[in-house]
Amino acid sequence: MIRVGILGASGYSALELMKILLRHPEVRITALTTRQTDARPVGEVHPSLADRLDLALENLPLAEVAERTDCVFCCLPHGASAAAVAELLPRGKKVIDLSADYRLNDAAEYQKWYAVEHPDPARLPTTVYGLPEIYRERIQSADLIANPGCYPTSAILALAPLLRAGAILPRGIIVDSKSGVSGAGREPKAHLHFPECNESVSAYGVGTHRHMPEIDQILTDVADAEVRVVFTPHLIPMDRGILSTSYAEPTGEFDDASLLGILKEFYAGEPFVRVSKNLPTTKHVSNTNFCDITVRSVRGRVVVVSAIDNLIKGASGAAVQNFNLMYGFKETTALL
Repeated sequence: MIRVGILGASGYSALELMKILLRHPEVRITALTTRQTDARPVGEVHPSLADRLDLALENLPLAEVAERTDCVFCCLPHGASAAAVAELLPRGKKVIDLSADYRLNDAAEYQKWYAVEHPDPARLPTTVYGLPEIYRERIQSADLIANPGCYPTSAILALAPLLRAGAILPRGIIVDSKSGVSGAGREPKAHLHFPECNESVSAYGVGTHRHMPEIDQILTDVADAEVRVVFTPHLIPMDRGILSTSYAEPTGEFDDASLLGILKEFYAGEPFVRVSKNLPTTKHVSNTNFCDITVRSVRGRVVVVSAIDNLIKGASGAAVQNFNLMYGFKETTALL
């Protein structure tokens, strides 16, 4: 039985983690932390977990977290997460970080996009990016995993097979994404209030969103050529889900069937990627760890559409998928 702790257990990603891990036959949740000074039963913070988990969210020192756990999921804000990781790894803990702190492999690039100096820069070049469909073998032997961002997951899974096959050019790629409101986190913000976001769709972070360099970095690795995407996210009035539509220039003549064939071959045997000729919808992946993808050839362009649940395949489900790989459990455990 693996003893598991969750740092920053009050947010949406942490809630999904607990729901999944409570179904896991090889896991016992033993520590939940919060930055609040008063301990609160988990059922008060997350009423859906009332009578399901007899723990409180506590402001615990990391030394005590380490004593109670074998593996820690970090759901802390960027900066705070890396500082915690730097203390936990030397104590022999495995760590899956759901923040952005270890996703970029260059400290200067991190500082450029996150406007803070990285607390643990020496680990950046060697941290494994936790997208099993691309880096499964590396994940299996890692002690620290950088869990991918939700938008990057939807874009990378859509584009990676076509770039790897040389079917699309690495330049001129556009990723247009729509996300439900939970992607912005649980902390109240004015633009997320119901009267502001209901019955409204808005673009944000145009040219400045922090997930753009993450997408670039992984797709560049996959393509073995520099990839720089134009990524534009949008907020839409639903609870959860991401739909990404990506546009690229083909390297030759491809019809729909041949493009679908590239995707199906790349994802053959993958338990959580479903390639189909049907257009994906967020409803069909909601509350699952699936990514649904299709592709079309349209007027000399390749159009790839992907859908995920931002809180599961885009965060907590992927984290448990990584956990299963790290410990040698069946990859689908607690996720199907």
